[in-house]
Amino acid sequence: MEVFHNLATKIALLGAALVFASSISAQVTGRQLGQPPGTNWLHYNGSYNSQRHSELDQIKLSNVGSLVGRWVYHVPGANNLESVPIVANGVMYLTQPNAIYALDGRSGRLIWEYQHVLTSKKVREGPNRGAAIFEDKVYFTTTDDFLITLNALNGNVLWQIKIADTNEGYTSPAAPLVVNGKVIVGIAPGDHGLNGFLDAYDARTGQLLWRFHSIPKPGEPGSETWAGDSWKHAGGATWLTGSYDPDLNLLYWALGNPSPDFNGDVRKGDNLYTNSVVAIDLDTGRLKWHYQFTPHDTMDWDGAEIPVLVDAPYEGKMRKLLVQADRNGFYYVLDRTTGQFLHATQLATNVNWASGFTVEGRPLRVLNSEPSLTGTKICPSSTGATNWMSPAYNPQTGLFYFVALEGCGMATKNTETFRPGGFQYRAGGDVLLTGEIWRVYVRALNLTTGKQVWEQERIDSTSLGGGLLSTAGGVIFSGEINGEFVALNANTGAPVWHFNTGQRINAQPMTYLVAGTQYVCIASASDVFSFALFEPQKVASK
Repeated sequence: MEVFHNLATKIALLGAALVFASSISAQVTGRQLGQPPGTNWLHYNGSYNSQRHSELDQIKLSNVGSLVGRWVYHVPGANNLESVPIVANGVMYLTQPNAIYALDGRSGRLIWEYQHVLTSKKVREGPNRGAAIFEDKVYFTTTDDFLITLNALNGNVLWQIKIADTNEGYTSPAAPLVVNGKVIVGIAPGDHGLNGFLDAYDARTGQLLWRFHSIPKPGEPGSETWAGDSWKHAGGATWLTGSYDPDLNLLYWALGNPSPDFNGDVRKGDNLYTNSVVAIDLDTGRLKWHYQFTPHDTMDWDGAEIPVLVDAPYEGKMRKLLVQADRNGFYYVLDRTTGQFLHATQLATNVNWASGFTVEGRPLRVLNSEPSLTGTKICPSSTGATNWMSPAYNPQTGLFYFVALEGCGMATKNTETFRPGGFQYRAGGDVLLTGEIWRVYVRALNLTTGKQVWEQERIDSTSLGGGLLSTAGGVIFSGEINGEFVALNANTGAPVWHFNTGQRINAQPMTYLVAGTQYVCIASASDVFSFALFEPQKVASK
């Protein structure tokens, strides 16, 4: 009798969850996908401009101290979640590698789950950073390189498409981006000598519409930046979600490092389009412009950090800007219509590989600032002065927020030979000089000048940790590697609240509204935490 009782209870709970989901779920339109985050959080970066700023202001500086945990969902088998949940009409969609879960956003109750069965034994382990949604469909990618489309209400598979050859070593960790009926997906890794590409699929049928190749082939523009046949195993992975400007109809995707990582002798030249941000026509997949942050990178400084799109005055004139805090230690301001370099400033104290920039935006290299056989001290280290953790921009303060790491590395190179089949092809590495300054900060910069306004050190953190979230309540939320989830004053950086999750945080926070209550959510190592005010004041959905 006990077995039947438990079964009946589970069926009743599942039925209640499905009733909730069906009662509030509705098709997510293209128009909704283009709106700034408020009630919903529909993209990995919150919105097409990747500002990670929510219009919600129920949680604010005056009451953030009353924030309490509302629910925790343990993700079965998880140990290092990097997923950013998305929320549509009160339903949360959360991923881990090869699995996706639909949760009640009010309680964390499981509505449905889908587990992907791997089709290959030769699969690289790696993260999954999130899902995308459009109409009644939810999309995510797998470690064996499938784009899977599910019914958002019940988790049934609608179709799945093979993106890349898993046997070559490819995997697909980035959250897809849905734009104008197209699902945009990228691949990894570049560190294995695998050439990157970006795909666009029809969101309803799965038909491949176009493919953009990160590495130009012989005879194509940019191919002259690769010596000999080094273009064949050249890197340029597309492993983090990009941004989109609907007015210009351009995708902005930041690309990874060249391969091998540390020995540039075998790939002389600038090595386009690695370590670049590329502007791609959404309809055709054709390149409109590019800007290369680190020509001929030899320090594994992926240029894949998230491009943030802001319309703002620059030197007295309104400009459509693209800003990026790059792993190489500089903060960049570009005109995103043309790709024109406008400005760059040092975002870390210790940067010794470049002394400045030409008018065109080419870095001025310092002599002997590359890996050597005996070792060269280079700042920042290969970890970077920042990395893939998400930045944020608050239009109320005019400040750009990001996570910074101060630290150097002793970099060496060797003569490693490329081996097919997914082997690492790095030809060297660096030893982190942890005896020197090695600190992690949240920093706020003036958007257009790059001048630092404030910084707040992450205590007891020597690794970057998670990213940032900005809200209209004047609060910046920050996830730290030691497990602290922290709220900061957006104007001053002063800590105003914290919660110890007890596990490392290596993901980005997000926020959403259900039934008049604002929630703030973040994934830790194996769990997802959702917070709200102890006695929230109910507000209408935005």
